[in-house]
Amino acid sequence: MTRGPSRAQRGIAAEASAARFLLQQGLELVAQRYRCRVGELDLVCRDGRYLVVIEVRYRGAGSLARAADTLDARKRGRIVQATRHFLLQHPRWQEHPLRFDVIAIDREPSGRHALHWLRNAFESG
Repeated sequence: MTRGPSRAQRGIAAEASAARFLLQQGLELVAQRYRCRVGELDLVCRDGRYLVVIEVRYRGAGSLARAADTLDARKRGRIVQATRHFLLQHPRWQEHPLRFDVIAIDREPSGRHALHWLRNAFESG
């Protein structure tokens, strides 16, 4: 019996899909899968003068919640903490205005993936 992709593999594929989409929209990829002790940043991009931290959320067909609805306050806090760490490690980005976006990808029953880009999805404070 053949098993499907693991959760980690689906997450990596969703991040790759989101990165391709954002590059097509004119954003520049700065970092991908940035990890530190306080959390992980899926994608960090430059959009004009903005440094954009992008959380990628994926939910398969039949999931009880849509991908966009799965980003809770705890996860947002970890993203903000990881962003602070990123900026300490990469001071050249500290002067850029910061924005937090979400790419939500939902797999529909038809097998099609619906991608939604939520700009300025949450604040750091």
